[in-house]
Amino acid sequence: MSIDKNELSPGDPVLAPHPSKRPAPGTRGLKALAARLPLLLSATVLAFFVLAAIFPNLLAPYDPLAINPADAFSGPGTGHLLGTDESGRDIYSRIIHGARPSLLIGAAATAIGLGLALVLGTIAGFGGKWLDFGVGRVLEVLFALPGLLLALVFIALAGPGVGTTVVAVGLTTAPGYARMIRAQIIALRTSPMVEAATVLGRTRSRILAIHILPNALAPIAVLGTLGLGQAVVWAASLSFLGLGAPPPAPEWGAMLSAGRTYLALAWWMTFFPGLAIVLVAAASTVLSRAMKAAGAR
Repeated sequence: MSIDKNELSPGDPVLAPHPSKRPAPGTRGLKALAARLPLLLSATVLAFFVLAAIFPNLLAPYDPLAINPADAFSGPGTGHLLGTDESGRDIYSRIIHGARPSLLIGAAATAIGLGLALVLGTIAGFGGKWLDFGVGRVLEVLFALPGLLLALVFIALAGPGVGTTVVAVGLTTAPGYARMIRAQIIALRTSPMVEAATVLGRTRSRILAIHILPNALAPIAVLGTLGLGQAVVWAASLSFLGLGAPPPAPEWGAMLSAGRTYLALAWWMTFFPGLAIVLVAAASTVLSRAMKAAGAR
């Protein structure tokens, strides 16, 4: 049965215009901004702390080591944005100045861990069956030990200090990186690209240098960004135990350790340094996931 449109009135539902199902341009823009907001916030957080590490005097209003007993245990306010500690030192200024040692320790430990992991992963993934078996057993032994315990054992043998903390954290993170790099190299070793190079008669060292390592290093940036936050947390944990930077150095883990005694009296002494550690760790995780998603496209 056909319907004659001339017999229908303009108000008939058949002739009424159907609303568009496409979202308005403004709505699409808000959704895109909401999706990118965590990444923008993470980049802003890391940029702020990197700036604080490079130019601490530009952001800190007070000397981080200046003692003023009259202002001891002052709460957060206009005079001291994040309050003061038991000696009257400004918490905000100490957090700003603490960004340099905390980030440097994290970056150096990540570099050591990635460098050692690259060597072990390359040997295991490209060195043959027996080398893969030997490196794999070593990594399994390291994985059997809790990371913090492994770092404590190394510090007990080498002695406490910032340098020892850097090496200990690097050794602790290396096994996980090594397994990832090994898997990447094994996948590349069996790829058509490497098989074609082998057929063309290229040597193993040339194949490794030209075809495997450059492609295996692509995930290193993602691992390094993720590892930075992890290394900062590990370094802060060791400093919290008194095995890192000695007091009164403005290092975040040491600040946590100093503030735990006064937790009931001055909560800000531990809350704000802990918040800085959490922000750096969370921001590096979000950035690494964004880099991984961008590389997978």
